[in-house]
Amino acid sequence: MSNRQSALRDLSSIKDFIRWSFSRFNQANLFYGHGTDNPWDESVNLVLGALKLPLDFDKDLMDCKLTIDEKKRILKLLNERISKRTPLPYLLGEAWFMGLPFKVSKDTLIPRSPIMALLKDEFQPWLEQYPVNILDMCTGSGCLGITAALIFEGAKVDISDISLPALSVAKENIIKHQVEETVEAIHSDMFDSLQGRKYDLIICNPPYVDADDYQTAPEEFHQEPELALTSGFDGLDFTRKFLTQVVDHLHDGGIVVYEVGNSEIALQEAFPDFPFMWVELEQGGNGVFVISKNDLITHSL
Repeated sequence: MSNRQSALRDLSSIKDFIRWSFSRFNQANLFYGHGTDNPWDESVNLVLGALKLPLDFDKDLMDCKLTIDEKKRILKLLNERISKRTPLPYLLGEAWFMGLPFKVSKDTLIPRSPIMALLKDEFQPWLEQYPVNILDMCTGSGCLGITAALIFEGAKVDISDISLPALSVAKENIIKHQVEETVEAIHSDMFDSLQGRKYDLIICNPPYVDADDYQTAPEEFHQEPELALTSGFDGLDFTRKFLTQVVDHLHDGGIVVYEVGNSEIALQEAFPDFPFMWVELEQGGNGVFVISKNDLITHSL
């Protein structure tokens, strides 16, 4: 009898399937880094996600029995997660970011930027004025820009991306979170379609993975769009160009919040005298810097 047949016959409750999924994941040598960081949380997310139940689902109902169709749905997702190494948010079509659900597809990165820690604090102490105009460049699913629009009420937010399929997903998330009046999705290769627009705050989580890191990354990462991950041999092709153009798109007093991840060291070596303000992230993560318009002018490249 196969594992699938045994599960269909012998397992009955939500709790049974979470425990069984946990055991399977422990044997599968998967990578966790797309919403969870361990096999137990991955199991809970998979089972509740398959059943369309919220993560704060009443634990007293964990003994509820499942229908055959519900069991088959869980087993199908479990098999794809293990056999294809597909990140769970792609299987569910949804990822959570700062407590909010966002639609995702294989055309978008899965939301996980450590910039969220700064968003929660409204970019203090770096943001000197309330941001009336905000840009989220390389927006992907739109999670950073849409969340910023919800936090900074009344701000006008542009979200841009070079990928039309990614922007299509972002537009769905704009509607999902009812921010159509304040958030505009713009197809743009960096600043090409943003001429004449200036901002008080520019957020950017660009492609920055270097060639070596990409080649050695777990299979799960290779299922995300390479366009949104890689940027040349040292991961800095996009960043070099961005730093030469961004000053023209900032209002006086404006700032840039930018993520380069593990390419932080390469960036510091490439620009040793540049006044990047590296952020210490309480929840972990690295490679996020803040820079002001004044510093960009003083140290123009």
